[in-house]
Amino acid sequence: MSTSKDIALRPRFFKDLDIPSEKALEVFEINGKTCKDFTVSRIDHHVFIRIPKKDQHFWSPQLHLEIYDVDDYQPTLKGLFGPSPTVWTFFMFLHFIVATCFIGAGIWMYVNISLGDDYIYPIVAMVLLFITWFVLYFAGRLGRDAGKKEMQALYAFMENTLKNVE
Repeated sequence: MSTSKDIALRPRFFKDLDIPSEKALEVFEINGKTCKDFTVSRIDHHVFIRIPKKDQHFWSPQLHLEIYDVDDYQPTLKGLFGPSPTVWTFFMFLHFIVATCFIGAGIWMYVNISLGDDYIYPIVAMVLLFITWFVLYFAGRLGRDAGKKEMQALYAFMENTLKNVE
């Protein structure tokens, strides 16, 4: 699993399973009750594997698995690594604020150009907001890199759980 060559902040993967989907979901549920290294929760066809609260840091990832049947004979596992929902929501909120301010600065620049006024301040604001967006993006990349070992541990736990199915 390579996470450094793609541009995604939330890496995804797909895997075909050789076992029935319900059996795989049950195995995750059973292992989650006995595992001390990870917190496992299941909701319908979704499994969430997290780092325990005592070991978490701001950038700690979680693994969201969706196990479903493509047809009667081939179950598929869809995995998504991501930060905790709180961190993800916070980053999306910041991106939304920056985008809204950028659009506002663009409108401000257009109005100033239309009125024949000086438009240097809106351009400076747009450039600063653009730089802010890049800073947020690279902060997310650094956060993903900070959680890379935990992502590998989550992935290894998933693989070991699926190998232990009868």
